[in-house]
Amino acid sequence: MNRICVFCGSNEGDSEVYRGAAEELAGLLVRENIELVYGGAQVGLMGRIADAVLQGGGRVTGIIPGALFPKEIPHQGLTQLLVVDSMHERKRLMYEFSDGFIALPGGLGTLDELFEILTWGQLGLHGKPCGLLNVAGYFDEILAFLATAERRKFLKPQHRKLLLDDADPEALLAKMRDFQPRPLKKWIRSQET
Repeated sequence: MNRICVFCGSNEGDSEVYRGAAEELAGLLVRENIELVYGGAQVGLMGRIADAVLQGGGRVTGIIPGALFPKEIPHQGLTQLLVVDSMHERKRLMYEFSDGFIALPGGLGTLDELFEILTWGQLGLHGKPCGLLNVAGYFDEILAFLATAERRKFLKPQHRKLLLDDADPEALLAKMRDFQPRPLKKWIRSQET
């Protein structure tokens, strides 16, 4: 993987542990010579991971809709900043530019980006690995929900496995490198277990 897109909050959260995790992931990306692709803001965890990658000598591509400038404040020191017209174009370019995806803690935007890219994988539109860095149990409830969706037959076990998760960034990256996409049926019949 040469480029990984990181979805994360435009806020920093209520604990230094989230900021530390963004910086730890940034250090791993730099050591592994993996370019960061992200939402282009200088604020929140988004700005924190971009700054840490740049300070480590890595490359960062930011992709931001012009309409978000007052809210997310574009980062002016990136290797490359692409200004686009819409959120849809932002997500399309994030997908095209990236070999894999990692979600750090964040809010609705982070979840929107993560679940859209997972849905594309479920539909067979791509075979890129998607990872969840479960910092201090932040995503425990999301993982529990996915287990419920699988148990209630709204999500096939193979589709649940499209989302890799770990609390350790190195272990998560290793899982992503080992990921082998397989063609999967989407639908669940009532007689399937």
